[in-house]
Amino acid sequence: MSMDAVFKALADPIRRQLLDSLRARNGQTLNELCDGQGITRQAVTKHLAILEDANLVATLKRGRQKLHYLNAVPIHEIGERWISKFDRTKLQALHTLKQELEGKDR
Repeated sequence: MSMDAVFKALADPIRRQLLDSLRARNGQTLNELCDGQGITRQAVTKHLAILEDANLVATLKRGRQKLHYLNAVPIHEIGERWISKFDRTKLQALHTLKQELEGKDR
């Protein structure tokens, strides 16, 4: 697994929404992940394949169902390589300021 694949996977807003959905409730089926996406089941399947290739999603077959789980390890590795070298306190202050300036709803 390369970091390039992880960055590519994270670059798409639909894939980030799928990851957010799994973060909120891990172990979802394809049908559950399709709910509220506004795209076809086939499109969600393609996005999930990219996330699996990047090792961001792992699957487990339980009977006839295929359950999808978030694997946060690649995201953690990016954080360790690219973010941890900076002062987290300053980064958090900048993030809070950005949220306040843009409006908390965004």
